Parts: sequence; C-alpha cells; structure tokens
Amino acid sequence: MRIAVINGPNLNLLGKREPEIYGSTSLDEVNNDLINRFKHVEFTFFQSNIEGEIVNALQQAMRYSDGIILNAGAYTHTSVAIGDTVAAIKIPVIEVHITNIAKRENFRHHSFISAHALGSIIGLGVEGYALAVLWFSETKS
Repeated sequence: MRIAVINGPNLNLLGKREPEIYGSTSLDEVNNDLINRFKHVEFTFFQSNIEGEIVNALQQAMRYSDGIILNAGAYTHTSVAIGDTVAAIKIPVIEVHITNIAKRENFRHHSFISAHALGSIIGLGVEGYALAVLWFSETKS
C-alpha cells in the first residue's frame, strides 16, 4: 500500500508554532511515527507553504498512491484550487486537521476540501494522521 501524506502552510513549524494549540510534536516526528507504526505502508511525504505546489503534489500522488492524507492547513478555508483538485483526482483523500476547526475562529469553519474528500478527521491531534492510515490499511489492503 502506498500513501501520500501532503501538508500545507506552516505545518513545517509544527512543534514550534503555538504548541498550546498544535502540540509539541514536529512534522518530522509525525512522519517518523507513521513509518515506524505502519511498516507495511510505503509513504511519501510532502509539505509546502505554496498553494500551487500542493495542487501539483496532489495531482502527482494520483499516479503513484493508493490514497492521500491531506492537511492543507489554512488553505483548507481559502483554496478553491485545492478543493477542485481533490474533486478531480480519482483516489481517496482523507482530510486531517490537528485541531477541531469547528471550535476555532469562524473563518476556519468552512472547508473547500471536505465536500470532495472521502472523510475528515479533526481535533484528535497528530494522532489523526495515524487514524487515517488505519482506515486505508483496513479497507484498501
């Protein structure tokens, strides 16, 4: 099984940026945890602060992945382009958010991705990534 994990803006600062909101675990630690916990999965990891690069990564992942885990960060709430890409690609996408975006500022309540994603995991911290991998592992193997 091959899963692409794609992260958007500021997730490269995970563990340093507002740890009271996002926790103290770095993105490298999240990625390494997935590799160590799910040895049967071949992961590719991508992070960018640039919207178009995320669109490109989603389109490329369609060619080599069985599924995508996407945390688009703030682009979740602003990017029609990323939402359109999720709608256009033909493999399942699970949207992940570390915090419960429904409990946050009003502008974070809308997602351009959710309507096109297979499902969303929000508010369960970085464990949301592992939960998405578990879903793929149990349903796609």
